[in-house]
Amino acid sequence: MTRFILYSACTIFLLSPTLSRAYLSPTDLAVAADRRSALVVNHTGSSIFRLSLPDGKIIKSSALKHPPSSLTLSKDGSTAYVAAGIAEGELYAIDTETLKVTESVELGHTPISPCLSPDGKTLYVCNRMNNSIAVIDAGTLKVTAHIPVPREPVAADITPDGKLLFVANHLPDGKANADYVACKVSVIDTGTRKVIKNIMLVNGAEGMRDIRVSPDGKYVFATHLVARFLVPTTQIERGWINTNAISVIRTSDRKLICTVLLDDVDRGFANPWAIDFSSDASLLCVSSAGTHEISLIDLKGLMAKIESAMPATEAKARMDPHNDLSFLSGLRTRVSLKGNGPRNIAVAGNTIYATEYFSDSLARVVINDATALEIASIPLAARTELTPERRGEMLFNDATICFQHWQSCASCHPDVRTDGLNWDLLNDGIGNPKNVKSLLLSHKTPPVMALGVREKAEVAVRAGIKYIHFAVRPEKDAEDIDAFLKSLEPDPSPHLLKGKLSKAAKRGKEVFEKAGCITCHPAPLFTDLQKHDVGSGTGQDAGKPFDTPTLREVWRTAPYMHDGRNASILELLKEHPQEKDRGGPLTMKEQSDLAEYVLSL
Repeated sequence: MTRFILYSACTIFLLSPTLSRAYLSPTDLAVAADRRSALVVNHTGSSIFRLSLPDGKIIKSSALKHPPSSLTLSKDGSTAYVAAGIAEGELYAIDTETLKVTESVELGHTPISPCLSPDGKTLYVCNRMNNSIAVIDAGTLKVTAHIPVPREPVAADITPDGKLLFVANHLPDGKANADYVACKVSVIDTGTRKVIKNIMLVNGAEGMRDIRVSPDGKYVFATHLVARFLVPTTQIERGWINTNAISVIRTSDRKLICTVLLDDVDRGFANPWAIDFSSDASLLCVSSAGTHEISLIDLKGLMAKIESAMPATEAKARMDPHNDLSFLSGLRTRVSLKGNGPRNIAVAGNTIYATEYFSDSLARVVINDATALEIASIPLAARTELTPERRGEMLFNDATICFQHWQSCASCHPDVRTDGLNWDLLNDGIGNPKNVKSLLLSHKTPPVMALGVREKAEVAVRAGIKYIHFAVRPEKDAEDIDAFLKSLEPDPSPHLLKGKLSKAAKRGKEVFEKAGCITCHPAPLFTDLQKHDVGSGTGQDAGKPFDTPTLREVWRTAPYMHDGRNASILELLKEHPQEKDRGGPLTMKEQSDLAEYVLSL
């Protein structure tokens, strides 16, 4: 089976019209079996290109109705299956010769990572914001099932025998005020179409982006970050705040056997993204979206070292290798690319290709074993001057502005939202961690931070560069990041029905008004921009007023409350019962309707 996937860190929110017109933002590619051509999908350019290889010349291009995220090829290579869209997600069947859409099917919210079964008969697509996997008949393009998974599935791959589908869930799905918080890999039995196991990764694992089954079918590899959220953010050396990793799962018993850091002792490999294997299966290749690199890892040597160092217990497997910044010493070569923001990679013979999101280009790296013989960046469009918004978007995802390249802004704010974790920042004391807030609308809803310790978002952006990146940067960088954040608009909620409130949400809106929620959360921003003591503070924060958060896009920012104590909105409402017209607490049905309304905003 041949499968190439990618999802850009900036492809799930609505970009400003200026950004979408001016740039291509290539996100994914698929190389033809003869290695003489490739297809590339461009997200903000809403298009698909056919390129000749190895020169990368555009042979043909075609516009698409919705912005694409990823694609895969049919077994005979005649059809490209392209996942596209946000709230109005679709899967296109595209003739690879003419680039015309021959069929399409409506999918869920933010479809991504189409994966084809080995027999070519079934497609699996991640409906990211619906937390489900769509099962599709590849011949008729009919959806035959939806399989629920924990939270934000962004990638999937299937074993060579077609029996198991492994799914990468981007974020943790539970409470944040716990000692162990991590995202999960779901294992689906394709016969029963049920999740048979959810494998929790190492503590702090978040931001999974890709997952691949090894060519021999024995192992599964997944890229992600390892957040060191249990310590205050007092320094950054040696990955004190974030490290970057690849986890290894054994397919036979579906167990996590090792998590290996992709960083070096004094240099991070920030925001690891896509995975592929060399044609002879000797190399494991991983892209870094934050440091603009590709790692070439000796696969046989890696597995030998893992097996020799494999702890006797699962508990130790979660505690040892992912603290070793020298684990890949002698096994890995880092290749710096010439473009910016590599996402998906595809290995064809002795050549690696990568989509370079921010430079609108295709990387080409000719290799001999683990040595890069030639590195080029092939432009896919005429060079366009960067607007402040586009440059700010690029900087937000760029770890090279950080001391020792450990992390980007997107490391804690993936897709400019939340990583689902609590962090103990130093701006309001030590020992009182807070849940990461979405940055959407942050410039319109001052003050910022849970306790409102920053007067406005502009102050927070500059403090983040200084105290989280531990860097000194030109003021222009902060100004452009401001411009980017201001350009963002909320995504439509997956709880809406064709863009409108459901019957339950309409009832919930009435409850929202009667229960007085509207007092502190008035439209259109659903915040009064004030601080209130609602009795939720504990420890050194007891009795302190908290900033009233906006409820826009609250459907995607779990967990809730300043310390992430509630995994869901309904759980929050049950823990903090509201009164209705002073006539007693809300009933369970009213709480459910209220939650549905809030989640529709």
